[in-house]
Amino acid sequence: MVDVYVTDVVVIGAGQAGLSASYFLRRREVDHVVLDANDAPGGAWLHRWPSLRMRTVHGIHELPGMPFEQPSPDERANEAIPDYFARYEQLFDLPVIRPVNVTQVLDDGELLKVETDKGVWTTRGLINATGTWRRPFWPYYPGQETFRGRQVHTADYQGPEEFAGRRVVVVGGGASATQLLMELAPFASETRWVTRHEPVWREGPFTEDYGRWVVGMVDERVRKGLIPRSVVSVTGLALNDQTRAAIKDGVLDRKPMFDRITPNGVEWASGEHFDADIILWATGFRHDLDHLAPLHLRAPGGGIKVDGTRVVSDPRIHLVGYGPSASTIGANRVGRSAVRELLKHLGGERVAAGS
Repeated sequence: MVDVYVTDVVVIGAGQAGLSASYFLRRREVDHVVLDANDAPGGAWLHRWPSLRMRTVHGIHELPGMPFEQPSPDERANEAIPDYFARYEQLFDLPVIRPVNVTQVLDDGELLKVETDKGVWTTRGLINATGTWRRPFWPYYPGQETFRGRQVHTADYQGPEEFAGRRVVVVGGGASATQLLMELAPFASETRWVTRHEPVWREGPFTEDYGRWVVGMVDERVRKGLIPRSVVSVTGLALNDQTRAAIKDGVLDRKPMFDRITPNGVEWASGEHFDADIILWATGFRHDLDHLAPLHLRAPGGGIKVDGTRVVSDPRIHLVGYGPSASTIGANRVGRSAVRELLKHLGGERVAAGS
C-alpha cells in the first residue's frame, strides 16, 4: 500500500534554492516538505570533484539568515559547503526528507500529486528546485561510438591523476572546462582544448550591477519559453593571473570544434588529427525536469515559459534554480519571491495558517 501525505507546498530539491524557499516558507508558517534525492545535505556540491578547493569556487553566497564563514582555501568544496547546508537545515529545523526520488508530478484537479519512491504527496503548490547536476549533457559527434579510449564527463571527474601520461581532449567553453584543463595539464602528456565558439575573456569583478544585467539576459529567454542559456555562458570566462599564465603557456590554446571522432582520436574537416586516449566532455548539464513532463509545461520553443519563477501556464508551480535563478547569486532572492508569489496565488494568509 502506497503512503499518501497531504501538505500545502512541496519543495523538490534541497540545494541552495530549495533551502532558501523552505526558509521563507518556514517563516510564513506554511506547512511544507522538502524532498531531496541525496543521501545527505549539500545538493549538487556533494558531487563536485574531490580536487575542487574553496580557493577556486566561484561566488558562494550565504543562505538567508545564516552567515557563511569562509573556510580554509585548501578545504574541499564537496565537504565545506555541504557542512554549511547541513548546519543550516538543523538551525532552522527545515522539513527535509531524504533520500526521496520524485518520479512524476500529476495534475489532480485543484491539487498536484507528487509521486515518489517513498510515497505520494498531494499539495496545493510546488516549488521545483532540482537544478541540473543529475542531467549531464553529452553531445554527439560522428564516430563517437568507435572511439577506443575513455570518454569522461565532468560529472564523473575525480581528479587529475587519472589523466597522467595520457593525451587528452577537453571539450567545452565554460569555467569547468578551463578549470579542469589547467588542473590536469601538468599530468597529461599532451592536451587539446576545443570549443564551438571563441572564448570570451572578462576582466574585473562580478559586480551586482553586472550580475543584474546577466540575469536579465537569461530572463528574457525564459519569458519567451525558450530553452534557457546558462548564466555562465553570458558572463564569459574570468581572466585572472592563473588563466593568463595558462594562455601564455599554451594550455588554454583554444582550437575549433573537431568534426568527427575516430577510433584513435579526433579529426577536423581539414584532415588534421589529434591522437587521444581520453575525451573529457565539459559540456554542461540540462535542467532536471523530466518528472514534470506529465504536466505538459513546455512551450513550442522547447523551454518552460516562466515569469520570474512562476510557470505561466500553471501558477501553482514555481521553478527556482531555473534560467536566471540558476546560480548561487540568484537563489536566495528567488526563494523569497517564489514563496511570496505562490502564497499570493494560493490565498496567502489562509495557507500560512496551515489550513
